[in-house]
Amino acid sequence: MSDFFQTGAIATLHRLGKPDVHRLETEVAKYAEETPIALILPCHVKELGTTALRQIVRELRGVPYLRQIVVGIDQATSREWRKAKKFFSQLPQKPNLLWCNGPRIQRLYKKLDQLDLNTGLPGKGRNVWTCFGFVLASDQARMVAVHDCDILTYNRELLARLCYPVANPSLGFDYCKGYYARFTNKLNGRVMRLLVTPLLRSLQSIVGPHPFLVNLDTFRYPLAGEFALDIDLLRRIRIPSDWGLEVALLAEVFRNSPPKAICQSELCDNYDHKHQELSAGDPMKGLNKMAVDISKSIFRTMAAEGIKLDQGLFDTLLSAYVRHAEDTLRLYIADAAINGLTFDRHEEEVAVNTFAKSIRAAAWAFRHDPMGSPAIPNWNRVQSASPEFLQEFNEAVRLDNES
Repeated sequence: MSDFFQTGAIATLHRLGKPDVHRLETEVAKYAEETPIALILPCHVKELGTTALRQIVRELRGVPYLRQIVVGIDQATSREWRKAKKFFSQLPQKPNLLWCNGPRIQRLYKKLDQLDLNTGLPGKGRNVWTCFGFVLASDQARMVAVHDCDILTYNRELLARLCYPVANPSLGFDYCKGYYARFTNKLNGRVMRLLVTPLLRSLQSIVGPHPFLVNLDTFRYPLAGEFALDIDLLRRIRIPSDWGLEVALLAEVFRNSPPKAICQSELCDNYDHKHQELSAGDPMKGLNKMAVDISKSIFRTMAAEGIKLDQGLFDTLLSAYVRHAEDTLRLYIADAAINGLTFDRHEEEVAVNTFAKSIRAAAWAFRHDPMGSPAIPNWNRVQSASPEFLQEFNEAVRLDNES
C-alpha cells in the first residue's frame, strides 16, 4: 500500500519506498539496549515442522535485537513436547518453550482456579496470556511482540516494522498493531472484508459514532495476529481464550491507553497464511465459528461501554449488515477487476449469508448470557492474589526446558 493517508483516531505508519531492513534492524537494536524486546510465538503443536514455521525459524536466526523468544506450545503430548524442543533448539537466541499442556503448567492453572482466577479453555488466547506471564516472571524484557506461526510470507522486515514504533522512545507508542494487504490471485481476508467492516459500520449507522466503534473501524486490519506492546500495558489488559482474541485485545487497549499512544504499522507488501474453511453449515467450525466469536466480543464490549443492545437493535442490525455487506461486494468486484484478480461473486455472497447467520447466533448467545465466558484475569490481579506465583511459574518453565 503506497499511500500515506491517516485514517483517523490512531497513527498509521506506512511502508513507503524500497525497504531498508538493515537500517530498521540497526535502529531497533539501538533502542533495544534501553527497551529489551521479547518475541512471543503462540504455537499449536500441529504447526511444528510446517513450511511456514520452518521459514519463520530461518528468518529469526539472524535477528540481532531480540533479548528473549518465548514459544507457547499448545496441545502437545510428551513426545510432541520433545519434538518441539528439538525443533526450536536451532535458534541461537535459546528460546524458552512453555508446555501449556504439561503437568507443571497444568498444576499452576489449577492453583489459579482455586483462587477463583479462571484461566479459560485451551486456545490461542490462553496461550498468549501464559506467555505474557512468563515474560513478566523472567523479567528480561520491557516490551513484547507477538505474531502467529502460520505466516507463509514471513521475513525479518515484518518483525522489525512491528517492534520499531514501541521500541523507539521518541515516538511515544505503547501499542502497535500490524496490518497488510492479503491477496493471491484473488482477494483474501473474507472475515475482515465481509464481516468486521460491514458490521462495525452497520452498528455506527444505528447507534451513532461511538468512540469504541470508531476506534475499531480505524484499524485497517483489526484481525491481524501481529502486535507489539509495552510491558506495563501487558500487565493491565485482559484477554479471552476464544477467536475473539484480536478484537477483545483492541477493546482492552482502547480502555487502557489513550489514542495518541496507539498506532498501526504496515508490515509487508503482501501477507499469506493458512486459510480456513467457511463451514457455512456449522457455527462451531472454521470461519463461521470465528465470526460468531468476533461478533460476541464486539457486542459484549459495546454493552460494557453502556450501549443498550436489545432485540429491536439486533433485528435492525441484521438488515443493515446485509445491505452494507452487499454494497461492499460491488467495491471489491471493481478492485479485483482493475487488478486482474479472480472474483467469485457467488462464493462471496455465500460468505455474507453465512456471516449474517453468525451475527444472529452471536446475538442469541449475547441475549441469553450477556457476560459470556469471563476474560482471563490480567497479570496485575494474579500477582496480587498470589505474590509467589510468577516465581513458581519461572521455575516450572525452567524445569520443563531442562528435563
